[in-house]
Amino acid sequence: MAENSVPSLRAILWDVDGTLAETERDGHRVAFNLAFSTLDIPWRWSEARYGELLAVAGGLERILHDMDTQVAAPADRSARVRLATRLHRLKNECYVRLIGAQAVGLREGVRELMSDCEAAGVHMGIVTTSGLGNVAALLHPNLGGSWRSRFSVVVCAEEVARKKPDPQAYQRALEQLGLRAAEVVAIEDSPVGVTAARSACIAVLVTRSFYFASADVSGALAVGPSLVHSTGWHPRPEVTGRIDLRQICQWHRESVLGAKHGAGGG
Repeated sequence: MAENSVPSLRAILWDVDGTLAETERDGHRVAFNLAFSTLDIPWRWSEARYGELLAVAGGLERILHDMDTQVAAPADRSARVRLATRLHRLKNECYVRLIGAQAVGLREGVRELMSDCEAAGVHMGIVTTSGLGNVAALLHPNLGGSWRSRFSVVVCAEEVARKKPDPQAYQRALEQLGLRAAEVVAIEDSPVGVTAARSACIAVLVTRSFYFASADVSGALAVGPSLVHSTGWHPRPEVTGRIDLRQICQWHRESVLGAKHGAGGG
């Protein structure tokens, strides 16, 4: 297939926690501990323990998983689910208050890349296992009250039955956008997110976060520490300075060409 027939990049899909902002350690983890304290439950998640629990997608699922290690957890499964559901609801309320009070900012380079997309007419979407309320709590103070209008699609935990690493959320986003996977790049920070996107045949850019600074993200299109600077990225960017839309388009084009040639299309 001729190179000029390679699908162009038409959308960037953003993960939220760890990708748009460093919310896991000082946001979600703290909110979980506040929920435990509010209900007088003697469980606390350290930074290290929460890092382990991030291998489990979804806050409710993390609570249930951790209950297997807690002596004081209810023995009955239905009682565990009721308690976990209550804790998760309370945790989300704590998170919204916490994020509002701390005014957690977006990671460096995120605003600039969003502006690139808007100037170029490239769609943006949100694809996350977090609930919509948590996403709004972060983006309302950072992008304004009309934050949702900046995204062509917003897929949150409420819209999917199966969370990452299952590809369902990304598949839903593609359906709503009316785009092929080859026209899209996802931005993630974790192995779970990479697996979800790649299982939907979407190329993934990884901006490493606090909890996944050295995690195995095999299969990613490109990996680096931050969008704000090209230093430390692999493959090495052609640009200097920040990772901009032009560079992502270049990586995307090379990835699509490589996939076609590998399938015998070259």
